[in-house]
Amino acid sequence: MASATSSKKMREEATCSICLNLMVEPMSISCGHSYCQACILRFLDNQPRPPPALPQVSPCPQCRAPFQRASLRPNKQLGGLIEALREMDCDVCCEEHNERLQLFCEDEGQLICWRCERAPRHQGHSTALVEDVCPGYKEKLQKAMTKLRQLEEECVHQKASRGKQITEWNEMISVKRQKIQFDFRNLHSFLEEEEKWYLWKLDREKEQTLKRLRESEAKLGQKRHQLESHILELEERCQGSAQKLLQDVKATLSRSQAVQLEAPDTVSLEVRTECDVSKRYFDVKKLLRSHQVSVVLDPDTGHRELIVSEDRRQVTRGCPQDSLDVSPRRFTAAPCILGRESFTSGRHYFEVDVGEGTGWDVGVCLESVQRDAALKQEPQAGFWALRLCAKDGYVALTWPRTPLRLGEQPLVVGVLLDCEAGVVSFYSVTSGSRIFTFPKASFSDALRPYFQVYPYSPLFLPPLDA
Repeated sequence: MASATSSKKMREEATCSICLNLMVEPMSISCGHSYCQACILRFLDNQPRPPPALPQVSPCPQCRAPFQRASLRPNKQLGGLIEALREMDCDVCCEEHNERLQLFCEDEGQLICWRCERAPRHQGHSTALVEDVCPGYKEKLQKAMTKLRQLEEECVHQKASRGKQITEWNEMISVKRQKIQFDFRNLHSFLEEEEKWYLWKLDREKEQTLKRLRESEAKLGQKRHQLESHILELEERCQGSAQKLLQDVKATLSRSQAVQLEAPDTVSLEVRTECDVSKRYFDVKKLLRSHQVSVVLDPDTGHRELIVSEDRRQVTRGCPQDSLDVSPRRFTAAPCILGRESFTSGRHYFEVDVGEGTGWDVGVCLESVQRDAALKQEPQAGFWALRLCAKDGYVALTWPRTPLRLGEQPLVVGVLLDCEAGVVSFYSVTSGSRIFTFPKASFSDALRPYFQVYPYSPLFLPPLDA
């Protein structure tokens, strides 16, 4: 075995003077010095470029002797020596005795040399040749490696699963956030409408009371003018001659004594319009149902394909009924029907159970709408309604139509009509959220609940206690 000194000298000879490591793919130049292939090529690339007609000549990094790129040659013998040095590095020597570590001490789990084995420190220890114990420990290491790989696979699986959970959780939070924002937008819109309603109601009360107060004020002004006239007449008599004072004095006194000041009409200054916002709007459904009215169907207006139940709360579409009388009140152009109730003032709310039907029209219309011609279901023609159909999905029957993107399918639709404000709003009773509000309108006639019925999609009007 080579001594430590000779080994050190060989390493010095095999070390690249550029990178100061054992050479990799050593290349020799014309002066005899060798370098790593990558190091000497990088050195050449960093040298100044000569004119195109002249060859590139560079100085040796060690002796400064000139050489050309063409003189580079692989040094295979030096490469073999370097490989041998690397193998020798694997045979680690004992730092204390400079002997090969050919033994393994089981008690201390260390590599030792033969001189270490005889030292007092390792007396009585179980030792064995490296070649003998290596297979057993290699097997143990492989088993440990197999277990660690299994744990690594499980870790990768768990990490992927956790990543999937993170994605799903973010998606759930995003959906929940959108629903909260949607619900609050609906609530804000609803509260804005309620605010407008109560402010309108308050303004109407203000004008009515002011009108009474001003009429009373005007009467008092007339009475004061009358009193001023009497006072002026009496002053003139008192300031005139005796003859003028006594002339027809009794009639004058009689007229003056007949003047009375009546107490003005009592006008209450107590504001009747009250709205406890915090209590009233805590439950939107409860608020809507405070205006709820009972609605039943009017069979006399129904198209002859519509079948109305005995309690007049359910309507389905079926075969034409030839036995029905011909009446101008009946719809003939489309399978529509009206509610029996009509509304001319105030606020009214009713609900329609549309279930999981694939098509329906629900809303209100003017009493005077056309029923015997092709219908134009739009506000200009007296219709304020929503529609579900296979072609367009949910739409508001404005002109042009307004597509509606709903977060969930409303199984029960609520209709709120405010005759004074000229507003028709629709709500999903399922979620308590507003679906759509038509722009403010001026109703020229009484309004009635309006329905259009599609095949296999019956409509039901729940009673008030439902």
